[in-house]
Amino acid sequence: MHEADQIARAAAGDERAQAALVNTHMPRVYAVAKRMLKDAVEAEDVTQEAFIRAWKALPDWEPRAKFSTWLHRVTLNLCYDRLRRKREQTGADELPERVDPGLRPDEAFDQAQKVQAIEIAIDDLPERQKAALTLCSLQGLGNKEAAEVMEVSVEALESLLSRARRKLKYVLKPEGV
Repeated sequence: MHEADQIARAAAGDERAQAALVNTHMPRVYAVAKRMLKDAVEAEDVTQEAFIRAWKALPDWEPRAKFSTWLHRVTLNLCYDRLRRKREQTGADELPERVDPGLRPDEAFDQAQKVQAIEIAIDDLPERQKAALTLCSLQGLGNKEAAEVMEVSVEALESLLSRARRKLKYVLKPEGV
């Protein structure tokens, strides 16, 4: 079934069409939210809220952009809202450890430090640079679609990506190199 047909059927209350849209888009929506928020529970909440907003908007849906692009935009806006609230309430978060359990303890420690440094560096990026990096480098969206999601020109997106990558390269460069 073509996505436009799924959207029309989902708007009319067809649960199969709604389920198909969720199955198609939920993994990427959740991944964007998880990357932006660094919290699985909050990412699940944002994912659910994005789909609730989608179902409410579908009856009036006018495809000026692809459904996935619009859904990513809704997701980013929800993430921005939560990040602003979190910034107002608290400071630093604990970072989850992502270490290969098959490593020796010294290797695991080194890997955990590297992962933590990368996570901190990405978290310290300005929100728009972090969003651009998440959409393009981590979610695999093309520059044009990511620019549409972020409501910026392709040139502006490329500038955000360039600044984010430069900052990460600078922050993560080995000492003394």
